[in-house]
Amino acid sequence: MDSLLFTLNAVLPIIICIVVGYVVKLLKIFPDNFWGILNKLCFRVFLPLLLFKNIYDIKDITMLGDYWQAILFSVVTILVIFIIGLGIVIVLIKDDKQKGVVLQCIFRSNFAIIGIGLIELLAQGFSSSDITMAKGIGACLSAVSIPLFNILAIISLSIFIKEEGKRTEPKTVLLKIAKNPLIIAVLLGIIVLAFRTLIPLDDLGNPVFTFRYFNDYGGNDSFIYTTIKYLAQAATPVALVALGGGFTFSAVKKLRYQIILGTSIRVVAVPVLALLFAWIFKFDKIYFPTFIALFGTPVAVSSVPMSQELGGDSELAGQLVVFTTITSAFTLFIIILVSKSIGLL
Repeated sequence: MDSLLFTLNAVLPIIICIVVGYVVKLLKIFPDNFWGILNKLCFRVFLPLLLFKNIYDIKDITMLGDYWQAILFSVVTILVIFIIGLGIVIVLIKDDKQKGVVLQCIFRSNFAIIGIGLIELLAQGFSSSDITMAKGIGACLSAVSIPLFNILAIISLSIFIKEEGKRTEPKTVLLKIAKNPLIIAVLLGIIVLAFRTLIPLDDLGNPVFTFRYFNDYGGNDSFIYTTIKYLAQAATPVALVALGGGFTFSAVKKLRYQIILGTSIRVVAVPVLALLFAWIFKFDKIYFPTFIALFGTPVAVSSVPMSQELGGDSELAGQLVVFTTITSAFTLFIIILVSKSIGLL
């Protein structure tokens, strides 16, 4: 029962926000083009600030080295999933605009939005020190996996799209990666995090300047950090409401095959295989809350505005977010239940 409550607490707020957006759309409070504009706002402002904040909140960049084995395992696993998914969409998906969208669904999870909260829930049975360690693992993996997810997403959405009748050239893909707001936000977060280690400390061991005085220091957030935090907090609800506003039930029938393929791989095949290999490599149970959150959560909400920006089938992307989110409420429950029963949590 606890596992079910954990999963519902993580997933239901997302579903409810999507429903709110859909109801608002039915009420016709805003014009039809409003939802596309809202997606752009999320992609270019709110989501980048959320990613920047998540990385800035890592207390020490040296933590990345402490968990290098988990980072290496996650990076290699994501790349393997990407390569396998690439082969799957080339063979099974006919429409070029849909290939990159389904591929993105296969390898890209909602770790940035659902992941960290889910890690805290799954680690509740641990000791206080282990809970802190589990959260630290999650923060470190977010600094690595999120930019990797976004780089691979740009590649997957670009390689199949034709511009002026020609396939996208590699330099064009690299330019899109360099100009992507989410990539820029992550890189800025890493730069600021690295720079923070060079800031001198006062007699009490506190930084003489920082955007944020962590609770350990007993200080208050600066106005800069507070502003970033406020805007970052808007990313998740606004993105989900925009997703609901763009959702259409009429598209389900014509996209049924793509939805079933992408959803089943995202919420069933990927987490089962990833967690199986983590168990084979004998990772300690302290790592499994992060692995479950990284590989078992639905496709990222940001996949919709990114698909829209890069010329993919954004309607299919929205459907995949909705259906992977709904089905993950059940698959995560089973994954968590099995993991607890065999001692991985």
